[in-house]
Amino acid sequence: MESDSRFGPLGSPEELRAFAALQPRLLDILARHSDPDWAHTSIVVPSLSVDQEELSKVDGASFYEERLLFTLIRLAHPPARMVYLTSQPIHPETLEYYLQHVPGLPIGRVKPRLLVLSLGDASPKPLTQKILARPRLIRRIKEWVGPQDRAYLTVYNSTPLERRLAVELGVPLNAVDPGLLWIGSKSGSRRVFREAGVDLAPGEEDLRTEEDLIQAVDRLRSAQPRLERVVVKLNDSFAGEGNGVLRLPAALPSEQGPRHAAIGQALRELQFPGDRESSAGFLSKLGETGGVVEAWIEAAEVHSPSVQMRILPDGTVETISAHDQVLGGTTGQVYLGCRFPSSPAYTPLILSDAEKIARVLRDHGVVGRFGIDFLTTRESGGGWESRAIEINLRMGGTTPPYMALQFLTGGSFDTQSGSYVAPDGSQKHYFATDNLKSPDYRGLLPEDLFD
Repeated sequence: MESDSRFGPLGSPEELRAFAALQPRLLDILARHSDPDWAHTSIVVPSLSVDQEELSKVDGASFYEERLLFTLIRLAHPPARMVYLTSQPIHPETLEYYLQHVPGLPIGRVKPRLLVLSLGDASPKPLTQKILARPRLIRRIKEWVGPQDRAYLTVYNSTPLERRLAVELGVPLNAVDPGLLWIGSKSGSRRVFREAGVDLAPGEEDLRTEEDLIQAVDRLRSAQPRLERVVVKLNDSFAGEGNGVLRLPAALPSEQGPRHAAIGQALRELQFPGDRESSAGFLSKLGETGGVVEAWIEAAEVHSPSVQMRILPDGTVETISAHDQVLGGTTGQVYLGCRFPSSPAYTPLILSDAEKIARVLRDHGVVGRFGIDFLTTRESGGGWESRAIEINLRMGGTTPPYMALQFLTGGSFDTQSGSYVAPDGSQKHYFATDNLKSPDYRGLLPEDLFD
């Protein structure tokens, strides 16, 4: 990939200059792409460009590339065209299901404007990496797209791979600049929360070694003598799979040496969401990526809402939605699904904090979609409190169901009421999950479900 490219290795000065020259086009494209008379092309690459070892812990991850099929709604504008790429072929019935819901147009007027390309490659690599290894495929995409000044790249998450693909295609990337990804790490999120002036969980960031962890946990316990649990998080993880729960002994030695030894022993017994992680492997990854440690928040009521937002190229901040996340697994940290909208009891609180955080992100140059996770708590008879937990500079688990709702109804989220209002004035609610599992479902085809 790198040796054959005229841009040299990933992140080369040539690549960065080309990327910087392309990105200003996005402002004009996004300002005009809803114009029913303006022809343009979306190139959709639903690559999960993340640590493939971590991704392997997520059941059904091979189908996640179909999550962005909601973007087909863009074809409701007759001049709009789209290229949609996947590693493996999409079942025809699945594609037909989405196409028949493109509003206002028969399938026959939509299909000619859609090019679906499958690489037939199930190897455990990000889709974007697979595309970059196929220069002929890139040429075919460019030929089909036509005028590059009217095309843009949509991705699930942005990394240096997606930046390189945008440059190779000669189109702007509609996502955060990969040079800003540190902001979306667990450590970067905590720094942004402080800059925004919002409450966050007690803890420390930028930890890399076991000794860093031991000292940070010791300081947390000293500040909160009744603290029983802490959460250790890898900087670059998702869906709660990169989290380990550390249970502290009820009593720790008063002397520092024995106390640190006791905390170190507890680290050998970290609890994880599944059985595919070990304390030794986790601590090794911490050394590679860094991480944070945070106090486990206890309260009579605890909820985990998430706010989706978007920053446009002109700096406009948009609030898209607010969901209550459903978390589970053995540690209660794994994303299982969501309820929409989030509870009205604390939605105004998290929306206010999300706006503050988004303004800081905008000042750092962030553009595109992102999510902010919160923890809301209340004691009996008390009021709700909110703590910001992390920033995900990408689409998240709440993005596909919400966009599917927009696909089907054409409504919008009312930030004043915290509810979703359809064109007829009715409010819409839903529960969505990525974890609907049963042995009885094995062998079922999409047509069985649609019937």
